[in-house]
Amino acid sequence: MPVVSPTPSRRYGFALLVGAVITLGMLPAGAQESGQASEQEGGFFSAIADFFNPERKIERENPTIDAVRYTVDIQTPEAPSALRSQIVDASNLEALKTRPPAGAAGLIRRVIADGDRITAALYAAGHYGGTIDLTISGNRPDTPNIFDIVEAARKRGPVPVLVVVHAGPEFVFGSVRIIDTRTRGEMADAPPLRRLRLEPGQPALASAIVAAEDTLVNHWRNAGYPFAKVASKDIVADHATRKLNVTLYVDPGRQATFGRFTVSGADFLTPGFIEERIDIRPGEPYVPERLAALRRRLGKIESLGSIRIREAERLDPDGSLPIHIEVTERPSRYVGFSAKYSNTDGSSLNAFWGHRNLFGGGETLRLDATASWFGETSEAVPDADPFGYRLSATFMKPGIITANDDLLLAAAALREVTNAYVRQGFTFTGGVRRRFDDNFTMQLGVDFEDSTVEDADYKGDYFIVGIPLDATFDNTDSPLDPTRGIRASATVEPFAYLGDSGAGPVMAKGTVSAYYAMDEDKRFVLAGRASAGTILGADLYDVPTPRRFFVGGGGSLRGYDFQAASPRNANGIIIGGLSYFEASAELRLRITDTIGIVPFFDMGAAFSSEVPDFDGMKYSAGIGLRYFTGIGPLRLDFAVPLNPGPRDGSYGIYISLGQAF
Repeated sequence: MPVVSPTPSRRYGFALLVGAVITLGMLPAGAQESGQASEQEGGFFSAIADFFNPERKIERENPTIDAVRYTVDIQTPEAPSALRSQIVDASNLEALKTRPPAGAAGLIRRVIADGDRITAALYAAGHYGGTIDLTISGNRPDTPNIFDIVEAARKRGPVPVLVVVHAGPEFVFGSVRIIDTRTRGEMADAPPLRRLRLEPGQPALASAIVAAEDTLVNHWRNAGYPFAKVASKDIVADHATRKLNVTLYVDPGRQATFGRFTVSGADFLTPGFIEERIDIRPGEPYVPERLAALRRRLGKIESLGSIRIREAERLDPDGSLPIHIEVTERPSRYVGFSAKYSNTDGSSLNAFWGHRNLFGGGETLRLDATASWFGETSEAVPDADPFGYRLSATFMKPGIITANDDLLLAAAALREVTNAYVRQGFTFTGGVRRRFDDNFTMQLGVDFEDSTVEDADYKGDYFIVGIPLDATFDNTDSPLDPTRGIRASATVEPFAYLGDSGAGPVMAKGTVSAYYAMDEDKRFVLAGRASAGTILGADLYDVPTPRRFFVGGGGSLRGYDFQAASPRNANGIIIGGLSYFEASAELRLRITDTIGIVPFFDMGAAFSSEVPDFDGMKYSAGIGLRYFTGIGPLRLDFAVPLNPGPRDGSYGIYISLGQAF
């Protein structure tokens, strides 16, 4: 084999991934429906453009007729900075100052409405004795000739509006009582005031009272009372003591069980398809979380467009609560494309076609065609054609044995070019996935590969047979942007007929990710991931190169080239390892509703030994930008190696949809 120079020039990493999906309704294959899905895709790209140029949105809107331009000055004497920010954020005069109202009446209405909004902001912050002075060109909004004053002022330029807010003292909670409307006595089984955030002596935030009402209702609903409500409340501000006394009257209603379930709108599926997946039986105690879990589970069925679960307005005579499920059909066909560019990992174009309900039983089929270009000379096979391809088909049949068992089949013909090897051949995997509960699944299957592989030391044919066993646990709250929970996966796969040696090793690998929101609004999230794997029972060169472990690149160790943190041979060519270890930590900070930043740290490497020895570990750090959209966060990460070698690049940039993990 030709020897690659051990001192290649220093590289700079960059990766860009873009894509689009076009949904096709119940039309002949190839016919495009210009409906809601297309509009959503257009809205997504438009939102990105609006982010970089906010004036686009304003310019698209029709100009206001008879616009009255104004200036606004909000003064908050003696208010702390946090309270001032809340007051300014509540003001529409401030928020809409670039969109002037129509006519003098429009300005006057906006000023008066601001008084109510700022009062609500003061109450939310626990200030119940404040005063708000609003003037337009020096006059109160209720001045008899205020319209003439505004018209005269606008002729001289923007109309001056002054808002002076004296917040007054902060109140604290005084007496707090939770009363049962049936007995008129205190409810002994109510949540503690600490959980309700209504403890005496604590700041009397109006927002805490509203949240406490929701907590009380949810508390009794979770205890089996579906019609629990806060019937009324008495809230008295004692200005002498600066205390807010609160009395909440709770009507829990009657305890219930689940009643009969009915389904409508599922005519596009085989009879009983939805009913078979309802794991709640009539007579079970009513627990709203069971319904939420059912909805999440049904939401994973690709053929369903919308799912609405409606509780009956009253209980049946036996105390059971009837439940009705309404579903709609999602357009069956879709087509799309994606493109990826990287000067280190390779580039690709992908087109795909899919069907969400192939035979009427929720079966899914997706066909992909991918053309790839490695972008540079492969270290292992310098004379290899850099172009590759992948033609694949993926099929899923739900309910193959029971409603909890799915059949999954996938086949691909491919040619793959990397620094470590060039592979061409055919792969097939098949298995049955079993759902044990809403969070835990296992899958047992078979894995076949018939391929020709060329690397730095060998070129030959491989026929590989494996029996993979996969387990997955996921109780996170979002697939693209989790803020709480744990996500874990593990695979154990014994192989047979590996290479010419006939060895029978076992591959085992696993990944665990954890997410923790540090605040109630989930604006500060700690995220961590650890992954490791090993191949037992074979020497390194008895394992076909594509089946070895590699570390490096945007999907594992950011800042390093694809596969770069992996063992090399005597000539410095990447050959992969028998084990690997990776770990990442991120602090996800949400600065605004749409913008976030993410400092992160990655570490990892692959090793030639069966167990990671942590010799030669690579480290990187970086900062990420997140733009939150309705379909998930748009990710831009910049990473630099902390201990690069002579073959490593100086930085990497990665763009994709969704968090890094």
